[in-house]
Amino acid sequence: MPAAGDGKTTFELAGLHKMFGGYAVVDHVDLTVARGSLCGLVGSNGAGKSTLLSMAVGLLRPDRGTSRVFGIDVWAEPERARELMGVLPDGLAMPEQLTGRELLSYVGQLRGLGKATAVGRAGELLSVLGLTGDVERTLIIDYSAGMRKKIGLATALLHRPKLLVLDEPFEGVDPVAAAMLTRVLRRFAASGGGVLLSSHAMALVEQLCDTVAVMAGGRVIAQGPLEKVRRGRPLEQAFIELAGADARAGEVLSWLAR
Repeated sequence: MPAAGDGKTTFELAGLHKMFGGYAVVDHVDLTVARGSLCGLVGSNGAGKSTLLSMAVGLLRPDRGTSRVFGIDVWAEPERARELMGVLPDGLAMPEQLTGRELLSYVGQLRGLGKATAVGRAGELLSVLGLTGDVERTLIIDYSAGMRKKIGLATALLHRPKLLVLDEPFEGVDPVAAAMLTRVLRRFAASGGGVLLSSHAMALVEQLCDTVAVMAGGRVIAQGPLEKVRRGRPLEQAFIELAGADARAGEVLSWLAR
């Protein structure tokens, strides 16, 4: 059955809301991601980014609101929605006693790919992501943080999704690997896919993303084209001003000065 929607929007979050212990961790958030767009979700620790993304992709049920992928409701039709999404969640758990190639072949067949297709795509992804050679004999339990991010991205790409939702994909990744991941994501967006990624690295979001959403206190307080949100300022400065962070905090700790 073909995907619904207007053909221009890959991802639409409407009024997503989640309470924990009487506190709104995510407070009626609206957010859209267009085809061909790389959207960066930025915010400080505790802003609600991971909770929002978990609800958006169907890992955590919202108290209110909807999440649609190409017009398909993630919670009403989860199987259809998941076919269209590639997800890298926070703290992704993986079978530790498999190699990267074994993991991708296994996940591919779970996704309904034929064995030959799964093995072929696994080989291509491992090559593109720099996980070949001696690394191929390394079990995932011995992977570095950066290698785990790369194999996690590979599992998200394996079934050829139309939307990628990535929670901190560059965390713990070295500059060389980050440059490679950037090329992969740009190529994915250029082919018509949509990408929503969260990151603490403002400079990286500025370089990679064409749209940005700023989250603070469980709410999206600004979103739109990158230039519109930052208004000629570095994104980090714009974020500090929008989120109301106190840039003078260091001045208070006068006893640290020598």
